[in-house]
Amino acid sequence: MNTRSTPIAATAQGAAVPGALVLLTLAIGFVMAMIDLTAVNTALSDISINLAVPLTGLVWVVDGYTLTFAALLLLGGALADRYGPKNVYQGGLGLFLVASVLCALAPSGDALIAARLLQGVGAALFMPSSLGLLTHVYHDERVRARMLGTWSAIVGGSSTIGPLVGGLLVHQFGWRSVFWINVPIGLLGIVLTQMLVPAAPRHERGLSMFSHVLGVAALASLSFVLIEGPSRGWTSVPVLLAAVCAICTVTVLVQRERSGSHPLLPHALLVTHGFGAANGLGFLINFAAFGQLFLLSLYLQQSGGADALHTGLKLLPMMASFMVGNMLSGRISSRIGLRLPLLYGTAGGLLMAVLLLGMTPATPYLLLVAGVIVMNVSVGIAIPAMTATVMQVAGRSYASSAAAALNANRQIGALVGVALMGTVLHVVPSWAVRLPVAFALVALAYAGAWTLVYQYIKLAKPAATAASAGLSQVDAAGSH
Repeated sequence: MNTRSTPIAATAQGAAVPGALVLLTLAIGFVMAMIDLTAVNTALSDISINLAVPLTGLVWVVDGYTLTFAALLLLGGALADRYGPKNVYQGGLGLFLVASVLCALAPSGDALIAARLLQGVGAALFMPSSLGLLTHVYHDERVRARMLGTWSAIVGGSSTIGPLVGGLLVHQFGWRSVFWINVPIGLLGIVLTQMLVPAAPRHERGLSMFSHVLGVAALASLSFVLIEGPSRGWTSVPVLLAAVCAICTVTVLVQRERSGSHPLLPHALLVTHGFGAANGLGFLINFAAFGQLFLLSLYLQQSGGADALHTGLKLLPMMASFMVGNMLSGRISSRIGLRLPLLYGTAGGLLMAVLLLGMTPATPYLLLVAGVIVMNVSVGIAIPAMTATVMQVAGRSYASSAAAALNANRQIGALVGVALMGTVLHVVPSWAVRLPVAFALVALAYAGAWTLVYQYIKLAKPAATAASAGLSQVDAAGSH
């Protein structure tokens, strides 16, 4: 290991700790969240049977977590700036751990959904804090770019093993064990963070709680419309009222963001070139990836007749392909810059989604898995480049807020993707039609992602140089 380029963190006892261990510590929170999220997909059928949860309820089990996660990420980033990312990171881990215990003990579908909502609150606290701490620990820009790629690979690895872990746990111990597994992981994360991670400086900033409440209300209303619309009817009174609520809250929120003295995001970020496009890219990639995961999990169990264990095994190579792409991304971006991995990654995802439009239940599994693997490797290359783009243009001063914004948009994309796939399952009667419709939605998402990169993300420098330029842009914008 090159000790000159690897940061060293001081423990409370003054001992030196390799930066790689700090990186693993900062990834633990998201690893726990991703294992939980992907493992839950393999447990859906068992949850449905054991707690008598209908399809709409299953969508809420997945999207309830994503709802509070996405809605409160910006608040989590603001709290990390105000109170210190280390404190917020550990608090988020503790809350997620408690919520996981409540999920494991849930006596009904409604109780499980409520506990999933609380899990999302904990994740919204530790997610932006982890990236903020990572940015402060790794000072060298090239090392930071590689560490972001490694961080994404670790997270991708947790997504990869999530379905298999879930399948094994459900097969051996029942679906509740999917949530019990978070207890030792969460405790380990809290202890290691206290021992290894130095506290980062705080950045005092005002909090506009009313704006955060508006954001939660807007996203909750949108979720209700998308999830309940197919079962209650799109013209039913509750769905129409939720739609009106979503429109009104978004309108008021946009007005407050334009004129407010304490916006959810610093104005310096909003005017930075490429920041908005990279966030839109995150929305579309997660829309496609998590919508696809939700649909394929149910397809393998309902149409293919697989149990939880075999569903996890069949999903494993598809999820592993994201990790392969993540591992390649850091090396590619550090040599040729960020724009080309983003362009070719989204283009590869688009091409394979178009080819998968011909999938039917009669199509051999090997053809399905081959197509999804190529698609996910391509998109996996784009994801770390997207994260690096956002973090680099934000600079260290706005790292937590930028991480919160990116991941909020990614989680909103996942929420909408799962909700629309649930709509497809409600509206379309057979899997022979469901699969082409689903992959058409995936293709549209990747087409939109490629367009955003081509039109608005013009970074062409290697990662370190681009990072310095981005930092200068944000500092310049903030100085006015």
